[in-house]
Amino acid sequence: MLKLYNTLSRKKEIFKPLKPKNIGLYTCGPTVYNYAHIGNLRTYVFEDVLERVLSANGYKVKRVMNITDVGHLTSDADSGEDKIDREAKVSKKTPAEIAQFYTKVFFDDLKKLDIKIPGIIAPATDYVPDQIKLAEQLFKKGYAYETPQALYFDVSKFKNYGRLSGKSLKQKITAARKEVVEDPGKRNPADFALWFKTAGRFKNHLQRWPSPWGEGFPGWHIECSAISRKFLGQPFDIHTGGVDHIGTHHENEIAQSEAAFGKPLAKYWLHGEHLSVNGGKMSKSLGNFYTLQDIIDKNFDPLAFRYLVLTSHYRSKLNFTMESLKAADNALNNLRNFLSAGENKKIRADKKITGKFEEGFLAAINDDLNTPRALAIVWEIIKNRKTPFSAKKRLILGFDKILGLSLKTAKTAKIPAKIEEIAKEREELRRNKQFIKADALRKEMERLGYVIEDTAYGTQITPARH
Repeated sequence: MLKLYNTLSRKKEIFKPLKPKNIGLYTCGPTVYNYAHIGNLRTYVFEDVLERVLSANGYKVKRVMNITDVGHLTSDADSGEDKIDREAKVSKKTPAEIAQFYTKVFFDDLKKLDIKIPGIIAPATDYVPDQIKLAEQLFKKGYAYETPQALYFDVSKFKNYGRLSGKSLKQKITAARKEVVEDPGKRNPADFALWFKTAGRFKNHLQRWPSPWGEGFPGWHIECSAISRKFLGQPFDIHTGGVDHIGTHHENEIAQSEAAFGKPLAKYWLHGEHLSVNGGKMSKSLGNFYTLQDIIDKNFDPLAFRYLVLTSHYRSKLNFTMESLKAADNALNNLRNFLSAGENKKIRADKKITGKFEEGFLAAINDDLNTPRALAIVWEIIKNRKTPFSAKKRLILGFDKILGLSLKTAKTAKIPAKIEEIAKEREELRRNKQFIKADALRKEMERLGYVIEDTAYGTQITPARH
C-alpha cells in the first residue's frame, strides 16, 4: 500500500489515483540560465525515485517536465530582471542559445545521476499560445486586470489563496510587501503577473510575442498551469517540486488554474526539502556553491551524490559536506565490490528470509519513499549469513531498479598496474605481520594519488580526492 505525504492536506495519505492504473505526474523543471546546483539536483533525484516507485507499484506513469526559458525573474515574485534575458545580454548571445546550452548540460547531469528523462519535456517558449489562452480565460472571468506594464492575477478574488502554504491571504499580502514593487499599478503586493508587456523596464526585452494586451512575454507561474493542463488535463494526480515553490510558485499555479476552470489542479502535492552545505546556505560568495561537475572534478563518482541523497528522506533537510560525500562514495564502492567479488559459501536460499527482505524493502519505499530505510535493508541483506550470494545479488539488483545506483552495469575504477603491484606487495607484508613496511607502501600509494582501504569485501583502491 503506497502512502505519500500530501503538502495540500499536511498529512500522509494512502495513494488513490484518479484512474486505476494511469498516473499523471508533473515535475517542475529548471530555469535554464545557468548550471543546476546540487540542491536542485537533489529534488530531481527525489522525483526520479517517485516515478520508479509508482512504476514498481504497477502504475503507468505519464510524466511531464517544463523547461523555463522565458519569464522567470530574479525574484520568484515580479521584481528584478528576466534571468534568461539578463544572461543573454551579458553573454552577448541569444536567449535561445543560452537556453539550449544549459538545457543540454542539465540533461547530461540527469544521465550521470541515473535520473530517467521524463517522457514529455516542454520548453515554455513552445507553449506561449496556450499560456495566452489561459490568461484570456482569467481576464474574461474577472480574475485578471491590466496595467500599462503587465496583466496581473488579482489574488483577492480567489478565496482559497494560501491554502497550500497554510498562510492566509492577509499573511501572504503582508509578506509580499517586503518585495520591491516595480509597477505602481499593482493592486495588491501579492498579485502576480500573467503577462509582461515590452514596456517600461522591459521595453528592450529580447523575447516577445503578440497578445491581446500588446507585445510581451509570459510570467513564470502561468507556464506550468498551461503545460500541465495541455498534457495531463485537470485535475491530474501528482505535482512535485522543491519546498521553495510552495509559498509562491505553486500557490500561484493553483490559484490561476482553479480560477480559470473551476477544478483542482492536482490531487497530491509533494515537495523535496532543502540541501544545505556545511550547515549553511549554499552561496557562490561563500565558496560552497557546487555543481555536479565540481563533484566530478574532485574525483567523486556522481552516483556517490545520488547515494548520499538516498541516505536522507526527501522531506528532511540534508547537510552536504565533503566528508559525507566521501562516506557515500565509500559505501557505494563497498556495495559494488561486494556484488563483483562473490562468495564461496554454499548455502541454500531460504525463501522465508528473502521474502522478508522483499517485503521490508517494498514497505520502506511505499512509506512515503523511505529511501534511508530501503538502503539499510540492502546492507542487512549483505550481512545476512543465511542467504547465499546469488540470492543477495538478485535481491539487491532488483531493489536497484528503484534506488537507481546503476549497480548492474557498475564498474570499479581501472587501477594502474603499478598501483596494483604495490597493493599486492602490501597485502603480502600484512599477511606476514610486517605492518611498518606495509604502512610505508600505503603512504607511497597516497603519494602516487591513490588511497587504499581494507574492507569486509576486500581491499579497495580509489583515486585520492582533491
